[in-house]
Amino acid sequence: MTEIITKRVYEPTEKSDGFRVLVDKLYPRGIKKENLHCDLWAKELAPSTALREWYHQDEAHGWEEFRTRYLLELRNSEAAKAFEAEISDKKTVTLLYASKNIEQNNALVLQEYLKKSLTIR
Repeated sequence: MTEIITKRVYEPTEKSDGFRVLVDKLYPRGIKKENLHCDLWAKELAPSTALREWYHQDEAHGWEEFRTRYLLELRNSEAAKAFEAEISDKKTVTLLYASKNIEQNNALVLQEYLKKSLTIR
C-alpha cells in the first residue's frame, strides 16, 4: 500500500520522501525550480481558483467548508483518478505544499482523499 505524506516545500528533501509531488496551483515563492526536487507538479490536483480565492478571504472560519468543497472537487476530478492510478505502485508519495499553515492546507485534504480512495481499490 502507498504511504501518502505531506511536507512543506521549504523543508529539506529526504530519500524517504519517495515520489515528490507539488500539489499547489501557484509556484512557491522563493524557490528556484532547480532546487525544488519534485518528480511532478500536479497543478490539476490543486483546488480550483475560485475555491482557493474564497478560502483565503476567511481562512479562520472557512476550513470545514473548504475541506468539504475540495473533497467534492476531487471526487469529480478525472485528474485525481488518473493520479491515483499513477501512484498506486509507489511505496511513498510526498505531497508538497507552500502554505505556512501546517494544520489546514490543501495537501492535507488531498492526502485524506487519496488514503481513502486507495484503500477502497
